[in-house]
Amino acid sequence: MFFKKKIIEEKKPNGLYAGLDELIEQKKYLPYIRSRHNKMTSDRAGDIRSAFKGRGMEFEEVRTYGFGDDVRDIDWRVTARKGGTYTKVFAEEKDREVYVVLDLSPYMVFGTKKELKSVAAAKLAALLGWQSMANKDRFGLILFNGVETLVFKPQNNQKHLMAILKAISKTSEAILTSKTDINQTKDIAEPLQLLQFGIKSRATVFVLSDFKNISDVALKSLVALTKRCRVYCMNIYDVIEDTPPASGEYMAEYNGEKLVFDSTPETFKRAYYYYFLEKRRKMESFCKRFNCQYLNIRTDRPLYKQLKIL
Repeated sequence: MFFKKKIIEEKKPNGLYAGLDELIEQKKYLPYIRSRHNKMTSDRAGDIRSAFKGRGMEFEEVRTYGFGDDVRDIDWRVTARKGGTYTKVFAEEKDREVYVVLDLSPYMVFGTKKELKSVAAAKLAALLGWQSMANKDRFGLILFNGVETLVFKPQNNQKHLMAILKAISKTSEAILTSKTDINQTKDIAEPLQLLQFGIKSRATVFVLSDFKNISDVALKSLVALTKRCRVYCMNIYDVIEDTPPASGEYMAEYNGEKLVFDSTPETFKRAYYYYFLEKRRKMESFCKRFNCQYLNIRTDRPLYKQLKIL
């Protein structure tokens, strides 16, 4: 009698596209996010166990201050007017809507270490989706491939989330072989406008992109969204956009044109470093100006460890 040994090889991620298994796997990082935020006491972390609800409370009424009330909730205007101490009462927000605008355009198909920017963005979207499920929030997705926009309305059930993850995985693989001319690629203005005019309630919005090709129209939509929603702009970038390449000669190609450059001179390295740094600073300055949270996400580092402000 012969016994055939069955060998099961674990499928390893290749970093070129986000496999469905990888997106489902992001669920395992939720305990790390929660444990880290539970230790925080700032107003960004909030009073409930949530990675992105902020305070998670909505104003309800003003009443007389009592023993055990949080001094941070004292309404100083009413206190000064009435002579006694009064505090604001908040009601916990439930069934909140969370949207992710996921940029999987050809500009995101870039990477030099670990994985492409499109893959990191896809995984981050999945992680936010699982976090929404855990918080009993309704999760929606605006998926953009550079030409078309796919909309998933907010729901809170695993079947809906799995449909979203499958669409993300399929798109992240399809853009690798897309024949769309990069000059004809649109920016994220269209998905942002769809969200701007389609959103009906106060929500939390995450925009995952490298913001390399963002237009004034897209920026105006972001400003409009910040007036009604809590908006997070997550800049996905590669290590080579943070650290100049090692000294030597390199060939670059764009739209059929080839260029050979030497990265050895110190002047080149400084100019290279500050070029990308200035782009990040420009977007960060925009976000600060319009009360929009900004976060840099580097593709070669664990995603859950980089969620500092959520």
